[in-house]
Amino acid sequence: MKRHTTIGYEILSTVDHPLFKLAANIALYHHENWDGTGYPKGLKEEQIPLEGRIVSIIDVYDALFSDRVYRPAWSKDNVIRYIKENCGKKFDPRVCEVFFENYEEIRIIYGFKK
Repeated sequence: MKRHTTIGYEILSTVDHPLFKLAANIALYHHENWDGTGYPKGLKEEQIPLEGRIVSIIDVYDALFSDRVYRPAWSKDNVIRYIKENCGKKFDPRVCEVFFENYEEIRIIYGFKK
């Protein structure tokens, strides 16, 4: 499972186009954690490219709201609690701040009603 970051990077980085370079970085870095406990490289804080830090929080948001074969989707309150508890640990505190400043718009984009 953890290899999906490097496999995605290897595939996307073969295309010589700025959009694919960005997508390759997202694939590689979206499971790095602000505190250095993530993978595949164990990067921390500003070592993690911004695009990876942004997608990290959205990836978790989407994953927790989605049913999985091994667990049902979480409630809104539990998802928000989890993200808040992990700001400064898993997630970049500034990205968390921007996420919550724009949360109502994110909910609308995601398809939730106001």
